[in-house]
Amino acid sequence: MADTTTHTAHFNRARSAEESPVKRFFRATEIDTRLLGMVGAMLIIWIGFHLLSGGLFLTARNLWNLSVQTASIAVMATGMVLVIVTRNIDLSVGSILGFVGMIMGVLQAELLPQFLGFNHPATWIITLLAGLLLGAGIGALHGVIIAFLNVPSFIVTLGGLLVWRGATWFVTSGRTVAPMDSTFRLMGGGTEGSIGATASWIVGLIACIAIVASIIHSRKQRKRFGFPRRPIWAEYFLSAVGCALVLGAVAVANYYPWPTNIARKYADANGIVWPEGGLFIAHGIAIPVLIAILIGIIMTFIATRLRFGRYVFALGGNPEAAELAGIKTRWVTVRIFALMGMLCAVAAAISTARLNAATNAQGELDELYTIAAAVIGGTSLAGGMGTIAGAMLGALVMQSLQSGMVLLGIDSPLQRIVVGMVLVTAVWLDTVYRARAK
Repeated sequence: MADTTTHTAHFNRARSAEESPVKRFFRATEIDTRLLGMVGAMLIIWIGFHLLSGGLFLTARNLWNLSVQTASIAVMATGMVLVIVTRNIDLSVGSILGFVGMIMGVLQAELLPQFLGFNHPATWIITLLAGLLLGAGIGALHGVIIAFLNVPSFIVTLGGLLVWRGATWFVTSGRTVAPMDSTFRLMGGGTEGSIGATASWIVGLIACIAIVASIIHSRKQRKRFGFPRRPIWAEYFLSAVGCALVLGAVAVANYYPWPTNIARKYADANGIVWPEGGLFIAHGIAIPVLIAILIGIIMTFIATRLRFGRYVFALGGNPEAAELAGIKTRWVTVRIFALMGMLCAVAAAISTARLNAATNAQGELDELYTIAAAVIGGTSLAGGMGTIAGAMLGALVMQSLQSGMVLLGIDSPLQRIVVGMVLVTAVWLDTVYRARAK
């Protein structure tokens, strides 16, 4: 055993001596080069749009709005990863979002006020729970048809796209429902839907502590089970980079102030003397962004730490082998689609709260952006491979493209052409990557 360990150590040192400094760096830090490439592409997109827009893109205001606009797609993209990993697809997510959003809108704007009155403290809770149950039920229905009736997921969810979009119209006969409950609206962001500067710094510091603690825990676990550990300098480097990114994001969020009129009303209501240069009140991190990050953490835990997550990737890697290993693959499929439905409900809550209304057009083409975010984030359409973090980053890339094109005044049809081209290119790059990996 000792001879084997010594031989392995000599082999690793010999391999390190032959590698270039760049390869040694990436091997030591274990950074996903594919994810890093996507970050580089996003930075190029940001800088390009910043130059073309005359310096409007990389501003605190636009980046804050970009984060809020990304939240709903990022939430659904985390579930789409598991769907695609199992070699399925869900084309109905946008329609489910619209239907569940309309039901939640009717509940809080028309039905519950008859019994509880407007802006009752329980209204938003009842509305959100009803939306989650409805979304899970719709997703489970799709999953049952796919798993037990053996209808391809493409057909089932394509049918769902049409059915739930039509059902959205029939709920109110095409009427827009507004306004939403005041507490429910906080999930949409805005001036009131942000946590402010102090709370944002606290969240940032907690996130930094969590990053460092995670790296330390990972190192202890590797030592415990005899796995290779990263060099100490690599651990310090990853901790520093992670904390710098978190604190940088918090600084940007805190640099975006409340609009002057709203700040003046706040000062008058609280007896604050209006200073000569105006009152600077920072937005801080938006609540929908926190929701999306929390969902991302939970979904990462499910995918990487729970038995269900292992079953999902086993099913995607080799369905026949997973079945022979005793995994109840049909019920795994049902649970995946039920989970996808619940995530659509969360996205519907964010979207409806941000608009302060439930509309029939809500969620249109969101299935395109959700699937594109997952694929761009590294989820293979061949199944068995994908990451939650990559999908959320892919959602940010997709929303960056859309936001930048809006700033440049590009027409909506051309925006769709660009998004379609990006999706096809991402799938092609995925094919090339898998071919080289083999």
